[in-house]
Amino acid sequence: MAKQVATSRSDTQPAGQTDAVSPDAPDAPDGLKDDQEEVTPISGRHSHSYEADKTRILTRLRRIEGQVRGVARMVEDDKYCIDILTQLSAVIASTRAVGLLVLEDHIRGCVIDGDPADREATLAELTRAIERFTRSVS
Repeated sequence: MAKQVATSRSDTQPAGQTDAVSPDAPDAPDGLKDDQEEVTPISGRHSHSYEADKTRILTRLRRIEGQVRGVARMVEDDKYCIDILTQLSAVIASTRAVGLLVLEDHIRGCVIDGDPADREATLAELTRAIERFTRSVS
């Protein structure tokens, strides 16, 4: 089975285009950045594990989007550095909270309720996801 790159698709992106992969990353195979690794999907991998929290997740992401735009305005308006750093800390905390919610939903829906035949692959995938997530939020 050929390895595939993990993809995420938003409503504004064409199919096949990803947030996580930068095609102009130097010296990275298949457009991966140095700290990214290839992910082999376990199955078709359409998840409904976060379906119950989807509205909350989207609401939080929209709020974060507004926070980021506010920080950009602060920079444009030459606001005080400490005030900008404070707002960036809030953005980071907010994204961490959303990530933890998605991770919890993944564990409940995809790992615990996953196919027992794929248990080892699922656990390996979960371990890699946790490692990437904790690296990005520490």
